[in-house]
Amino acid sequence: MNDSATLPLAGTPVRTGPAAFTAGTFAQAARSPRAPVTVIRDSQKARFGVLLSDPPGDSPASIDAMVTAVLPALYPEWLGDRSFCETHAVRFPYVVGEMANGLTTVHMVVEAACAGFLGFFGAAGLDPAHIEDAVAQLSRELGPDAAWGSNLIHSPQQPALEDATVEVYLRRGVRRVSASAFMKLTLPVVRYAAAGLTADAGGHVRRRHHLFAKISRPETARFFLAPAPPEMLDALVAAGHLTREEADLARRVPLAEDVTVEADSGGHTDNRPLSAIFPSIARVAADLATQHGHGRQVRLGAAGGLGTPSAVAAAFALGAAYVLTGSVNQAAVESGLGASGRALLAQAGVADVAMAPSADMFELGVQVQVLKRGTLFAARARRLRELYKSCDSIEEIPAGERGRLEKEIFQLPLETVLEQTERFWAARDPRQNERAAREPKHRMALCFRWYLGQSSRWAIADDPARRADYQIWCGPAMGAFNDWVRGSFLEEPARRTVAQIGRNLLEGAIAVTRAQQLRACGVPVPLGTFDVAPRPLA
Repeated sequence: MNDSATLPLAGTPVRTGPAAFTAGTFAQAARSPRAPVTVIRDSQKARFGVLLSDPPGDSPASIDAMVTAVLPALYPEWLGDRSFCETHAVRFPYVVGEMANGLTTVHMVVEAACAGFLGFFGAAGLDPAHIEDAVAQLSRELGPDAAWGSNLIHSPQQPALEDATVEVYLRRGVRRVSASAFMKLTLPVVRYAAAGLTADAGGHVRRRHHLFAKISRPETARFFLAPAPPEMLDALVAAGHLTREEADLARRVPLAEDVTVEADSGGHTDNRPLSAIFPSIARVAADLATQHGHGRQVRLGAAGGLGTPSAVAAAFALGAAYVLTGSVNQAAVESGLGASGRALLAQAGVADVAMAPSADMFELGVQVQVLKRGTLFAARARRLRELYKSCDSIEEIPAGERGRLEKEIFQLPLETVLEQTERFWAARDPRQNERAAREPKHRMALCFRWYLGQSSRWAIADDPARRADYQIWCGPAMGAFNDWVRGSFLEEPARRTVAQIGRNLLEGAIAVTRAQQLRACGVPVPLGTFDVAPRPLA
């Protein structure tokens, strides 16, 4: 391959052979993005070609051509916004997203960091003691300043849980937190972002903590792209959670400087396409930066639907500073999901997903996207939601319907489910039991949430008796990923590591980007060139 220093300049005449104008050569050029490429134009036939090496000497078959463009080498480290990698000390602009209930395990986060990625532990749904053990282990294995973080999920039904989780993060020195499913700002998330703010000698605000906000709506994005509300900062100062200096500095910077735009993903999602929502939120970010005049460069990441190199390349083409993957990592060997669940994911197609009621926001009607193929969870969960809307208490459920619930869904008498539910909340949040004693409908909601909560744990525990009830969060990216890896070494679930998945998506993305560059220069790149097969990468 040519070194960039020896490539001819644009406008230089060259003589080359017919191979420079063939589909095979075009495909080779696209699939070798780490090598510079010269684009040429046949002077007689007005067709474009490429040079992969020095032009051959004169021969009877030589063709007169003119250099029209020179494309430099392309590396996955160069995708996205370089400041993301510099700020977070990672090699690649790639994030292994948090998956609840510890599905993004400590082991997965460690492997992600070793691969040059940023990983977030899946803390949602776990109690503070479990979260503390996990972040303490990560701090020991990777160091407190390494490229890792943990999740803070909005818990409107359990506000004390957000407080307790932030307390853990501040006490343990967790430098990066991904805030997800927030419908409004809360004091704990503002506290985490503002705690430790300082100003350097030049007056520039420096962060101790980096808040990543995962959002899917412009109105929610506004909360994180603007400075924290003064009244919330004042309340935190009054409570002794922030100093006055920290609160004053927080008024000068956006709450989050890394905002992940989440499209059609597994779990909590609004099912919006990335191509529609990303530009909308980018405009909001630009408008708010002008309005507040903070002069900070907010980085917008992209998530949801990223299961193939083409999708990753498209996200960067939209302007993403980094990409975040979720569903595809749940199928990785480091995932906390049981082997049976990972096998189900490996068989999923693009359409094998459905929406179902969310366990943590059941009463609000919030839904999550889950795997449909191989499990009855989505249909059964929707039936519980219908009963919740039509009945005001467990006692109002018709006898025949109650019998079906006990036999098909709960597989236990309702009295047993209620006893287990009461014991759980007595340890987790006794106020829920107190409210249930006053409000029969809330008592019914907690009972139904037992199934919704247990279903994801059965999948993690690989419980064969409850396989039909597995709740596996999954977006259409999983099916696209399976289509892409079919016939390659990554088709086998046992070979799907978080590092191989991420590296191959990035390597494929630079090949797709190179193919698009060639096409923009006039080279008729074959459509199949955009589908780069995975291969083992060191």
